[in-house]
Amino acid sequence: MHRITAGGSRLPAFALLSATLILASCGSGNQTAQKKGAGGPPQVGFVVVQPGEVPVVAELTGRVNPYQVAEIRPQVAGIIRKRFFAEGTIVRQGQTLYQIDPSLYAASVAEASASLQNARANAEAARIKADRYKPLAEAEAVSKQDYTDAVAASRQANAQIAQSGAQLQTAKINLNFTRVPAPITGRIGRSLFTEGALVTNNQADPLAVIQRLDPIFVDIQQSSTELLALRRALAQQGVVPGSANVRVKLEDGSEYGLTGTVEFSEVVVDPNTGTVTLRARFANPDGLLLPGMFVRAIFTQAIDTRAYLVPQQAVSRDGRGDAQLWVVGANNKAERRNVTADRTQGAFWVITKGLNPGDKVITQGIANLKPDADVRPVPADTPQKIEAPRKGQGTGASKSKGG
Repeated sequence: MHRITAGGSRLPAFALLSATLILASCGSGNQTAQKKGAGGPPQVGFVVVQPGEVPVVAELTGRVNPYQVAEIRPQVAGIIRKRFFAEGTIVRQGQTLYQIDPSLYAASVAEASASLQNARANAEAARIKADRYKPLAEAEAVSKQDYTDAVAASRQANAQIAQSGAQLQTAKINLNFTRVPAPITGRIGRSLFTEGALVTNNQADPLAVIQRLDPIFVDIQQSSTELLALRRALAQQGVVPGSANVRVKLEDGSEYGLTGTVEFSEVVVDPNTGTVTLRARFANPDGLLLPGMFVRAIFTQAIDTRAYLVPQQAVSRDGRGDAQLWVVGANNKAERRNVTADRTQGAFWVITKGLNPGDKVITQGIANLKPDADVRPVPADTPQKIEAPRKGQGTGASKSKGG
């Protein structure tokens, strides 16, 4: 038998052949195990979804309007003698704002008062005459016609008293109108007329404008299409009306600190804009909201009690724009679902159709999924386990050294 020298020593040929076969066998076993591990089902992360109360939040444009507006107009004609307020300040209800020259109206009061006294005197004389004619008419000392005329004259005199009294009251009212008071409490703007200006009771321009800014209104515009969809949703089971609380974002993007409430919704659609106006009331103690300001109103119009919140990365769109996602089906197989996802809420899609309570929605490892493919589901964000090589599973070189 031939002997082969290796490393200065002589080994039998059959021993060297046996060692070679053992090394080949070990290497083949490692490769088979690696292929088996690499070809297993892919690991996917899932979340279990349950229906919950998801608010239907609307963010609409709005314009700030004063709570009350009063245009100060004169009710009598005359010259403005004095102005009693500072422009841009807060005025109180009943506070005198202007004084119109009262001279003519004071004279009218005096004239009406004198007419009333004259009417009373005439009425007294007519009454006495009628009383005197009564017994004479009964004794036929005077004709009954004379007595009838005396009674009629007495009644006319009493009517003249009432007429003169009404004229005196009108004169006093006009005299009071020369003092122009504030009808409401609020902030008054600039005065459009100065002292010495002639004003009339039928002029087009007001003397000034008072606006009450605390509380204050925000008129919100919502399209009739959105309102119709909301009402249809409220007619279905599972959707209930939301709260009447409203928040607003100011023009600079900051949020107004106080919350308002919806007062009412108009029942007509503006034919020019196709919108319906909703009015919300806000407290405005610091005067931060000013009339004419544009804001964004945010409020919950309804609450969907059967909606699902699904992380946005789990939902994709097909070529037609329809939403779809993957769920873990029976026997751990991937199942594609078409769902209805019309809006987002934070980092979630709001799913209203296509899911069932307890579904396992795949949120991780969805890049290469295929329908009915086997998957290895684990809860989302589970770290992958990387195992160290087992003892004895070294490289071929090390095994050859050990062999």
